[in-house]
Amino acid sequence: MQPYYIEGTKSSPAVAFDPVRNRLALNGQSYPENPFKFYEPILEWLTAYLAELPEDAEAVAEFQIPYMNTSSTKCLLMLLDKLEAAYLQGKRVSVLWTYNRDNESEYECAEELKEDLSLPFHIIAKEDR
Repeated sequence: MQPYYIEGTKSSPAVAFDPVRNRLALNGQSYPENPFKFYEPILEWLTAYLAELPEDAEAVAEFQIPYMNTSSTKCLLMLLDKLEAAYLQGKRVSVLWTYNRDNESEYECAEELKEDLSLPFHIIAKEDR
C-alpha cells in the first residue's frame, strides 16, 4: 500500500499516512471550502489500509488540529468511526491527540470526540512556544 500525503494549507491539515510505520497524522487547521471533498479520499485510503492492517501491527492516528469547522468535525467523526470499527474488530489502533495547553477549546473538542469511543484515545498537551 502506498503512503498518502497532502500538503497542508491555511485551511486544510497536512496529511501524512505512512502504512510502513503505521502512523496516520493529520496536522493543522481544518476548514476547507468543501470538507467532504477533501476528506473523501482520506477516508477511502483509511478503509483500505485498515482492511490490510496485520494483526500484530498497531496503527497510531496522530492528530493536532487547533481549529476545525462543523463540517470538518463531521468528517473527522467519520474517520474516528472507521478507527473505532477496526478496534472493535480486534485491530490494534489508537489515537494520540495533541492540543495547545493555552487553547481550552482545543482540549474540549478532543474530549468531545473521545466521548463515544472505546479505542485508546490519548489527549496530550503541547506547550506553546
